[in-house]
Amino acid sequence: MAGSASEEKTFRRFLELFLREVRGPLQDDEPLPMRPLSDLVSEDEVEGECLDLCLQHLCKYNCPFALAAGLSRATADDILQSDLSIYHLNKGVEDGTDPLPQLESVKLARLVFNKLCDTCCLWLKDFPHRRRQQRYYETSIHAIKNMRRKMEDKHIVIPDFNTLFNLQDQEEQAYFAVFDGHGGVDAAIYAANHLHVNLVRQEMFSQDPGEALCRAFKLTDERFVQKASRENLRCGTTGVVTFLRGSTLHVAWLGDSQVMLVRRGQPVELMKPHKPDREDEKQRIEALGGCVIWFGTWRVNGSLSVSRAIGDSEHKPYICGDADHRSYQLDGTEDYLILACDGFYDTVSPEEAVRVVSDHLQENGGDSTMVAHKLVASARDAGSSDNITVIVVFLRDPRSPPPPEEEEEEAAAEETEEAEEEEEEEEEQALQAELGCQDGGVDVGGKGRGSWPLQQCSAPADLGYEDRMDSFTDRTSLSLVGPDLMSEEGRLRLPAASPPAPTKTYTPDVEPAKGPGAAWCPRQEEGRSAYGHAPRGPKPCVPSCQPPSVEGQWLEAAALFSREGRPVRRAACPSLRWGPRRARRGPREACGLLHAARSGPYPCRRPERRPGVAAPRVPLSSSD
Repeated sequence: MAGSASEEKTFRRFLELFLREVRGPLQDDEPLPMRPLSDLVSEDEVEGECLDLCLQHLCKYNCPFALAAGLSRATADDILQSDLSIYHLNKGVEDGTDPLPQLESVKLARLVFNKLCDTCCLWLKDFPHRRRQQRYYETSIHAIKNMRRKMEDKHIVIPDFNTLFNLQDQEEQAYFAVFDGHGGVDAAIYAANHLHVNLVRQEMFSQDPGEALCRAFKLTDERFVQKASRENLRCGTTGVVTFLRGSTLHVAWLGDSQVMLVRRGQPVELMKPHKPDREDEKQRIEALGGCVIWFGTWRVNGSLSVSRAIGDSEHKPYICGDADHRSYQLDGTEDYLILACDGFYDTVSPEEAVRVVSDHLQENGGDSTMVAHKLVASARDAGSSDNITVIVVFLRDPRSPPPPEEEEEEAAAEETEEAEEEEEEEEEQALQAELGCQDGGVDVGGKGRGSWPLQQCSAPADLGYEDRMDSFTDRTSLSLVGPDLMSEEGRLRLPAASPPAPTKTYTPDVEPAKGPGAAWCPRQEEGRSAYGHAPRGPKPCVPSCQPPSVEGQWLEAAALFSREGRPVRRAACPSLRWGPRRARRGPREACGLLHAARSGPYPCRRPERRPGVAAPRVPLSSSD
């Protein structure tokens, strides 16, 4: 049973203390540690009664649940394998049919406690090996009678479902349920003791737990109706069950008890309670011949304020036992579950419940011990007078920070950003080709022909050339061999350009242009350019470099180009998700050549401009 040396040591220590407190085998005249609430038990109910008696008795001594589940399973198996005929009490039913074999619950309880004591002694001598540890779900539970005369709520928590039923080769499973009785507590007790047993007995339990839960609700309702008929019981109960298998959450409910999921601090609706004011429930009841009327609240036949429940045999078929179920896949972002009866959810909204839990965890450093107490107190302060039961099941450690955002969203954001960058680069390349054509030649290998000097492409700003001082824009530089630095610091000497080539009229045959880097051009008509446009006059040439004048007529290289065809980078969308990435890209873009050409100051701008002369602002020292 023990999975580690420390765990086995803890379990052995508990067994020693438990056997020291508990007396030996109980005699017939000795009182029981706890008395069963029902006088008679059928053979179908023996397993559920045995498990409930063992769990309650062990948990009263603060037994670890893993150990309590193992001891309860071993004790129940011993009793089920023994001959129980000596405890039968034959009692015929009222309609004269064959008598139903039943057991006296007091004698059965005495047998259970004695078998439990024997099992503890055997385990203390030879502790069984535990296959694997079950995932631990931290829970907080609290229930009060409030202003009602009797407490009719029942709940059950089974965090180690596999150990309790000795299930092999199954994923981790846990079971939590709340039952809200009305007209008596018998129906709630019966459902709390037998619903999970009926669940395991379903054939589709391994393949479809959700459907198995619905059939378990139906079977529990049918058997309790039979028990109520034998014992003249007039009560019923609503119920909500959450069954966790691995990373899947299965929810089944009957009536107005509810469960709520909280994900990333936000409430998530998992179900819709069965109430008479629901349109589909009202139509179902009226189709069966019943009615829904207002008497303080909407009630079925003026009596019950729920439309589905276990029991209530005198209100069948209007109050049916057909449960609904939902299944949800958990992704690790879920915080906790809140299971509660209508005494809580009728007065506390989901948003208020989340606020109460959040405030308590912040004030107590993540300690969840009293979370359920805070929720019950909030419902009572809000005016609830009904019985209140609350179970909070934490799906992750409440002391740890919430998980980060989904990686899928971040990956999608990166893909979108990369697509935008590629689109911007394509626009810039298209603009380079267009400018090369307008200069009188086709750009081939970064060179063109025309009246401008031969050109070469400079390094793009996004390739890490932050320290280059010979590139003014991200499109092109102004010389084939690059500019020369003058002796005066902070100035650039641009080489003189060759005079413009005279316009020639070519023959009808296509002829190649002459000179280095020349490209093929179509025939030109007289008075027309190679592309059919009228001549626009000679373009200015870059004159010989002259010393700078005191009048400050140097211009930045960006002034040589028209701003009409420049690509305008789209402004980044002010998204909270992309904010950090845009902020990180800021320094890189600030070093970009195109950005510097656009945003640089013009301290020496004058009305008289000399084309082809540039004076970029070069820092004189590292401190500038």
